[in-house]
Amino acid sequence: MPWLQLKARIAPEQAELLEELLMAEGATAITLQDAHDDPVFEPERGTTPLWDETVLSGLYDDLEGLTTMLERLAVAWAQAMPGEPCPEIEHELLADRDWEREWMDDFQPLRMGQRLWIVPSWHEPPDPDAVNLHLDPGLAFGTGTHPTTALCLEWLDGMALSDELMGREVLDIGCGSGILAIAALKLGAGQATGTDIDPQALQASRDNAARNAIADDDFRLCYPEELDEAGKTMATFPFVIANILAGPLIDLAATVAGHVAPAGRLVLSGILESQADEVLEAYREQGLFMDEPVVREGWVRLSGRRPA
Repeated sequence: MPWLQLKARIAPEQAELLEELLMAEGATAITLQDAHDDPVFEPERGTTPLWDETVLSGLYDDLEGLTTMLERLAVAWAQAMPGEPCPEIEHELLADRDWEREWMDDFQPLRMGQRLWIVPSWHEPPDPDAVNLHLDPGLAFGTGTHPTTALCLEWLDGMALSDELMGREVLDIGCGSGILAIAALKLGAGQATGTDIDPQALQASRDNAARNAIADDDFRLCYPEELDEAGKTMATFPFVIANILAGPLIDLAATVAGHVAPAGRLVLSGILESQADEVLEAYREQGLFMDEPVVREGWVRLSGRRPA
């Protein structure tokens, strides 16, 4: 059976109303997509920002009465937003397909470094004896497919995270899905701490930790302001990860670097190639010895260490 799809290009402030109107007309699903491939970075805590121009789509299994449905939508919009033109609503028929299976087929296990695999839940691990991190593609926060995440995972794979002399604690600043901290634990770290400004990210990290049988005591999650002991002493870690963005990495250089213990290691990502020199300089000014950048698809991984 084919499906009817209605879609419109809208401004962010129009999204809530149009979604309500499409749902009132019996939409079985609503989708919000970026019209221009512009990422949304660092949202305010508790907010769900949209792109400057968003494509909102509604999917219907009833193909009858399209003309009258569009007329009702126009009338309802005029009543709710007098004087503001209703967005132009396009329509098309979609052939009936196994959408879930096609979506799942797009995601295959990914190898990261020598030991680590990212494995969707519907796949068997390619190497049962490897370190297998079970993570399904979701709405946001990182699934290992982006170069910034992959570069950090490969760095973790090369670290001696189980070395008692080095220390086995990891801090993941801007933990998102928790993928980096969970990978560190599965690669031998004893404990991990993840911080994020977004409560949805912290919940995603909890869910992914449970999916990978990570004990709550091994993975602490908190907001950044809750990290330091009693809010006075800056906690330090032998391994610190920050896969966020160049701007925050520069602005927070003193804080991020301050969490690196003596002889500790640091990895930074979320940095465009054109931004690498500025970020490098910011962390050298904090007394860290920085390695040469590693570049992939225009994104950069920076790593370094604090003198013993």
